[in-house]
Amino acid sequence: MATGEEKKFSIQRSTAMAMEIDLPKPEVLFRAAEDGDASLFASLSQEALDRARSLRNEDGRSLLHVVDVISAADPSINGVNSKDEEGWAPIHSAASIGNAEIVEILLSRGGDANLTNDGGRTALHYAASKGWLKVAEVLITHGAKINKKDKVGCTPLHRAASTGKSELCELLIEEGADVDVVDKGGQTPLMHAVICQNQQVALLLIRHGADLDVEDKEGYTALGRASDDFRRILIDAAKAMLEG
Repeated sequence: MATGEEKKFSIQRSTAMAMEIDLPKPEVLFRAAEDGDASLFASLSQEALDRARSLRNEDGRSLLHVVDVISAADPSINGVNSKDEEGWAPIHSAASIGNAEIVEILLSRGGDANLTNDGGRTALHYAASKGWLKVAEVLITHGAKINKKDKVGCTPLHRAASTGKSELCELLIEEGADVDVVDKGGQTPLMHAVICQNQQVALLLIRHGADLDVEDKEGYTALGRASDDFRRILIDAAKAMLEG
């Protein structure tokens, strides 16, 4: 992870490089990339495009890794599966910012829907955690693995449950996500939803058969992790399922 001084130096260096060949300021280029605006890049010379690819933002990401909008201006660009020092590839960044169109472009040019970064996360993990439904649909259409675990054992469903993204949870379950899969701590997506106080997701998981009796490695069930009020809601939902 880059330090504050390293990030500052990276930004200063990028600014100097941009001025050297009369590029727009790096922040302008990165904003255009994030917005999916290819027109700015289409207006650049080949030399300027080559230089733009080497710029870094404050997170140490290149333009390619923020979003591959440059490819719309330069179809010859390659390396769509190339990773940075933390294992991030363009598809991770495009999925994380929710740009389904760019995700589609990357996949059509050989991007790997199941490529993992150093944390073991795929693009679907990021789409799930941020609730980018269209991005998730595109990734799944291109073969993204629904139950892929990251290095702490979390699947995309765990991530969506943690952040309260109910529509994403519904999609993942419809596509075959295991509602009782456990992470390295023995916790299910339901436990993640309960711990993070995401009531709507918790009830959704129960409706889809999530097991309230699974114990994590500390011996707690989802009910044991819930507050008193939340516990009553979960019990009532489970009873309704049994009676229905």
